[in-house]
Amino acid sequence: MSSHEHDLASSLYRLAISHDGAVLGAALAYACVRILRSYLSTSKALRRVRAAPSLRVSDLRVLLHEDRSESSDQEQQDRLVIVRGQVEAKSAVDGKNWKNLTNNNSVLVSSESRDKAVIIQRTQTFIYNEWRGIFGWCTDIRAIFGRSWTKRESTSLKTVPFVLVEGGWLPSPDYAIVNMEGSEHPLPLTTVYHRLQPIEVSPHTFLQSIFGHECPVGVLDEEKVLPLGKNISAIGICNFKNGILEIKSCEDLPYFLTEMSKDQVVVDLADKTKILFWSGLVIGSLSLCALSYCFFRNWSRWKEYSRHRQLQQPTQARGSDANSQFGEEEEEAGDIPDGQLCVICLLRRRTSAFNPCGHLVCCYRCAISVEREVSPKCPICRMAIRSSMRIYTS
Repeated sequence: MSSHEHDLASSLYRLAISHDGAVLGAALAYACVRILRSYLSTSKALRRVRAAPSLRVSDLRVLLHEDRSESSDQEQQDRLVIVRGQVEAKSAVDGKNWKNLTNNNSVLVSSESRDKAVIIQRTQTFIYNEWRGIFGWCTDIRAIFGRSWTKRESTSLKTVPFVLVEGGWLPSPDYAIVNMEGSEHPLPLTTVYHRLQPIEVSPHTFLQSIFGHECPVGVLDEEKVLPLGKNISAIGICNFKNGILEIKSCEDLPYFLTEMSKDQVVVDLADKTKILFWSGLVIGSLSLCALSYCFFRNWSRWKEYSRHRQLQQPTQARGSDANSQFGEEEEEAGDIPDGQLCVICLLRRRTSAFNPCGHLVCCYRCAISVEREVSPKCPICRMAIRSSMRIYTS
């Protein structure tokens, strides 16, 4: 670990344990709340997926007709179903116009694999080198030999309307339109092209890297498609739109289009629920311990401060009564031998003895100032003192 990383780690450690661990406890509590929210949303999604019926496209119309006759229109809009079918372009089932099958705008074609698809995602990741040059040289050996990389992505997504059908015979009488509007769920795409192309570094670019600028290394070109005929499951809200079945995504669910079946989705959500539950339990326990330690630590300090204040009150009262006598006594003292001078101020006579050690080494004013300290100790034997006693000599 380099010196910079060591300083950063030590700073984070001091920040975490500051205020008797209150910062660490608050951070753990915040993380626990976030995990609890994720657990509640995941468990709710698990219950909804378990209760949702898993149907074929042909059975979907029958189910919706039965629900429409038994429930209101509002309940019909909230029907969550799981439909399993094959991906097909919407133009293939639009009426009986077979010219749509040859329309270039109805189906997308991959530029690399020449596969027909309804969704094509092209991603270009530009990779840069982070190591610094002569004027910004990094002393970390790991940063020199094991260089870290940064990535900058540019993604383009092309889609055409598509449907789910049961078989490959066209035109299919039973189909459901997939509404992708407003969906931000991950897509079950298939990678058809993946290539890392190195970039030839010019002398100008090399000089820029020497002076601390980023040096481009390569471009990672990747293409993913949702091909025709792929079996997927659609988990969402299904209803009729102009007499045609349509399924759209549900924001409360983590899945919309997936390659998994209903049983696999249930198992995946159950595993995530268990992980979130035990993670929240462990982090919540650590947060409770840290905050409890901080509370009792500050409570003990407050009680010690209150006890010390109560002990100081009679001492301050005695000091205020005796302040008026200091001037006269100092004037009457005159010349004082060195062996009888106060060991603290070296100006006044020793007139106060400490309890329980009994040392007579301070004047009355300095003895009061010693008693007002947080942990009063005798200046000679360093024993903890409880009070001081005024000694009068003739």
